[in-house]
Amino acid sequence: MLTFAAAVFFLIVTPGPGVLSTAGVGAGFGARAGMRYVLGLFIGTNLVALAVVSGLAAALLAAPAIRTLLVVASTCYLLYLALRIAFAGARLAFIEAERPPGIVGGLMLQAINPKAYAVNTALFSGFPFLPGSPGAEMAAKFLILNLIWVPIHLGWLWLGIALNRLDLPPRTQRAINVAMAASMLLVVALAALSQLRG
Repeated sequence: MLTFAAAVFFLIVTPGPGVLSTAGVGAGFGARAGMRYVLGLFIGTNLVALAVVSGLAAALLAAPAIRTLLVVASTCYLLYLALRIAFAGARLAFIEAERPPGIVGGLMLQAINPKAYAVNTALFSGFPFLPGSPGAEMAAKFLILNLIWVPIHLGWLWLGIALNRLDLPPRTQRAINVAMAASMLLVVALAALSQLRG
């Protein structure tokens, strides 16, 4: 169980679209918008975990056309989200950033986030600790996953809000937002490439 908890921590804390966009929404739009976004991510990550555990994700991703469609949709949405984060603090933005991504935005991100599927597949298909009781093991894994997931995402949100509160010059704030967005896209590109090759 401790090995599973450690795996959850390290797989979730490492930068991916979820945590990077959480910090970006916090930096660009503040605590209230960030909390709504995290709630959407929370619902989405649990729905992805249920899809993985039930086998629905494996069935969908087994079809090359569906997998390619999901990778393209994921890349397009994450590019859009990255642009909103990148230009949240910019005066001259070519993309409207007046409305932050809310609950639906967080839910959509997790539904098409390649890292969410990879992490949940690794966690729920590996690290057995109650081999005689698979139902109890799944329930315990969901509980442990969420007990670790929530504080990590709140920590990334706080980091984004803290960056915003430093009252950095607009140019520096824009640079931070662009760096977060670029990091998110890099992680997404790597995940999408691995999905297309798999």
